[in-house]
Amino acid sequence: MRRELVGIMLQKRWNYKPIPEDQAVQDLMRGINASSALAKLLVQRGIHDFESAKAFFNPSLKQVHNPFLMKDMDKAVKRITDAIENGENILVYGDYDVDGTTAVSLLYGFLIEHYENVSYYIPDRYAEGYGVSLQGIDFAQDNGVTLMIALDCGIKAINQVDYANEKGIDFIICDHHLPGKSLPKAFAILNPLQSDCEYPYKSLCGCGIGFKLVQALSLTWDLDKEEPLKYIDLVAIASASDIVPMTGENRVLTFFGMKLMEKTLRPGLAQLLEGAGLAQDGELIKKELTVTDVVFKIGPRINAAGRMKHGSLAVDLLIAKTQKQAEIPAADVNQKNTDRREVDLQTLDEALEMIRGNSEMQNTKSTMLFAPHWHKGVIGIAASRIQYHYYRPTIILTESNGKASGSARSVLGFDVHAAIEKCSDLLSSFGGHPAAAGMTLELDLIDEFRIRFEKAVAETITDDQLIPSIEVDLEVNLDQLTMNFFNQIQCMAPFGPNNMTPVFVTHNLKDTGRSKCVGDGTHLKFEVTQEGLGHVSFGGIGFGLGEYEKEVQSGKQFSLAYTLEKNEYRGIVTLQLMIKDIRFND
Repeated sequence: MRRELVGIMLQKRWNYKPIPEDQAVQDLMRGINASSALAKLLVQRGIHDFESAKAFFNPSLKQVHNPFLMKDMDKAVKRITDAIENGENILVYGDYDVDGTTAVSLLYGFLIEHYENVSYYIPDRYAEGYGVSLQGIDFAQDNGVTLMIALDCGIKAINQVDYANEKGIDFIICDHHLPGKSLPKAFAILNPLQSDCEYPYKSLCGCGIGFKLVQALSLTWDLDKEEPLKYIDLVAIASASDIVPMTGENRVLTFFGMKLMEKTLRPGLAQLLEGAGLAQDGELIKKELTVTDVVFKIGPRINAAGRMKHGSLAVDLLIAKTQKQAEIPAADVNQKNTDRREVDLQTLDEALEMIRGNSEMQNTKSTMLFAPHWHKGVIGIAASRIQYHYYRPTIILTESNGKASGSARSVLGFDVHAAIEKCSDLLSSFGGHPAAAGMTLELDLIDEFRIRFEKAVAETITDDQLIPSIEVDLEVNLDQLTMNFFNQIQCMAPFGPNNMTPVFVTHNLKDTGRSKCVGDGTHLKFEVTQEGLGHVSFGGIGFGLGEYEKEVQSGKQFSLAYTLEKNEYRGIVTLQLMIKDIRFND
């Protein structure tokens, strides 16, 4: 059955990156013996000579910065060391999503190897909400904890840290979210985004900051220099899933973390890989894992624990020492991911119907939707999907503990966090990034918040920011798409923001007669040839492009924007086009 196409198909703008100067390309071609296309891609990314290319293609742990360059790192290390020497109880506290749960798994996993009086705590998404909770601090007090270490949260927990201080509990905050005008009175705050922090790399995820703390502790305690690297797979999962820039230190940590993941040494991760169809009988099905595998298959499973049940389930899985210990939490996590997908689709359908039935929403600069019954665990996903269909800053709200709880997603180049901040007098709490944020408010303030948020967006967003765009790296012909070329591109991985998978455009394409809709009818399987290259044909898949089936089959010429992917079927390896957009020749 063909599924009804939802939302609206927005015309995308193709933004072509500037073609580098011939001299720069020629110099790099000679310097590293690269093809013209590869050299152009590298120069576009700021790589102009042999040395910078060598560093890019050969990430080294020597490129990882000294953790003590981070403000308060010395204070944090001393406090933890003193706590251990004094026999104090330590509580590792973290957010319930993938960055937080991996960070807790990393730091708890490290500390428990060296000290027994350590426990961990993940707040309940529904009973406690995001960030440091008073319930969590009460739990700490009830269990004799005198040191709490917060990961992936805490930078705005001013009242909560004051509450902890009153109870004689010290706080170390490891966070990567934007600080507010005032900071909590914590014993130490590790956050490179502090204005007076001189740490040279500012874009670490929460788990990445936890890793820096482990590095610093290892150096201070004179441990084997390899000790922190046992946890680098968790950093890779968090960095990929949290969509942080894949540059500098992030790229290095992710590169080595992916290599460790491929060894599947962590029992819980091995079971996740099997549940995601990436491994079988303890062996990877694919030769190499990619960031895409993490973002779409591993990360969602870890997230599903906190979304559908409790984030501690993910920690239980990731810190499991044996396959047997991992079996029950792995099965639970995989089931929760299945449940999450069903709820996600239902929420999306309801949200789209609300937009279709409201004429006022057709001309707004933002989208804000509220339904009290929506599952709090999927509203962030719903916001992303609605933003994809209507391409404007989007907030999805549901009811939780007598308040409205929401998740926001932005469009490229627009700071949604700043727009929300203009409405902060209406909010009980909020926080996040320019691209995504969360908030809570009283139910009777939703309508006013919707009006104020729309005003804040309309005053600052540009018309161009409301048009979805595709960043095109190069124009190529089909005969350039060889396996050797693909392998060269893969050497540029890991991909992510600021080092995205290259997007190519090819013109003057025609259907070979075998292009057709597949799946539920919303996706279009392509087989194309290019004018002048009749002997060369390529297959590809365009998700969500099913509506173009008849036009493609009509014989019209068209251009495609796409990335390249390797397809393995029955032992045969081919390249296929992962199509992002189509344009027909006039």
